[in-house]
Amino acid sequence: MLFRRSDGALIKGLHPVRLMIPRIMRTRNESAVYHDGIYEVAAAEAWLARFNAKRDPEAPNATFFHLFLWACAHALHERPGLNRFIMNGRVYQRNAVQLSFTAKRGFHDDEPIVTRKFTFEKNEPFAACVGRLSGTVTRARAGERDHADKEVALVTRLPGFVLDLALAILKWLDRHNLLPKAMIEPDPMYASLFVANLGSLGLDRVTHHMYEYGTISLFGTVGKIGPRWVAADNGELVVKRTVEVRWSFDDRINDGFYCAASLRAVADVIENPEGMLGSPD
Repeated sequence: MLFRRSDGALIKGLHPVRLMIPRIMRTRNESAVYHDGIYEVAAAEAWLARFNAKRDPEAPNATFFHLFLWACAHALHERPGLNRFIMNGRVYQRNAVQLSFTAKRGFHDDEPIVTRKFTFEKNEPFAACVGRLSGTVTRARAGERDHADKEVALVTRLPGFVLDLALAILKWLDRHNLLPKAMIEPDPMYASLFVANLGSLGLDRVTHHMYEYGTISLFGTVGKIGPRWVAADNGELVVKRTVEVRWSFDDRINDGFYCAASLRAVADVIENPEGMLGSPD
C-alpha cells in the first residue's frame, strides 16, 4: 500500500483468519457466495399506491424498484460491515454508500443498456430518493450521456492492444491505491452494490457473477413480481405475491452470519414499509 484510497479506509484490528482469507482466495468469483431471498410484496405495493396517490401529479411515481434501492441503501448504512471491499488482499471500509444499476433505453433488442451510480446519504427521505432516481433514468433513456459514458466511448476508439495496455495500467494503479479519485468517483464499477432489475425485462431466477474490475462486493438481481406458493406460519401452503432477489456477495468482506442479518434489513423495508418509512398519508 503506497497511498490512502479515496473511496475507502483500510480496516485495522481484524481477526487473523479474516486477514488471511483474501490472501487465500484472490478473486471475487472465487470467493462468491450465493443467496436467494423471496420477499412478500403485498404491503409494499399497497404502501406505494398510497404514496403515489398523495404525490403531486407532476411528480414521478414511485416504483417497487425505487423502494428496493432505498431499502438496500438503508441496510448498508445500518450494517456498515457489509459496505466493504477487497483490494490487493486488504479489506477496506467504504467512505460512502453508493449503488449502481442498469436501465435499458427501450424494449427493443438493439436498444443499449445504460449504467448509473448513485450516492445515498443516511436517512435520505424516500420522496427525495425517487425524484433523483427518476430524473436520472429519464435523462439516460432520452440519450443523455454521463461522465462514465463519455469516457467509455472515448477509450473504445483505441486499438485493441492499446486498450488492453491502458486497462492493465489502471488495474495496477488501483491495486497500489494510485488511481485518482476523478476516475473512481464516476465509475459505476466502484460502488457498494450493483443491482440488475431483470424483472422489468420479464426475466426471473437469474444469479449474476461478480465483477473482477472495480470494487463491487455485492450484486443483486431482482426478478418478476408475481404469485408464488409459500409456507404460512402454520405450515400450510398459501399463494402470496412475492419477488425473488438473488444475491451474490464476496465472502471475504465479512462472515455469513453478518451478511445474512444485513440482507434481512432489506427484507424488513420491503415487507413492512410503513414500519420503516412511516405512513404515506
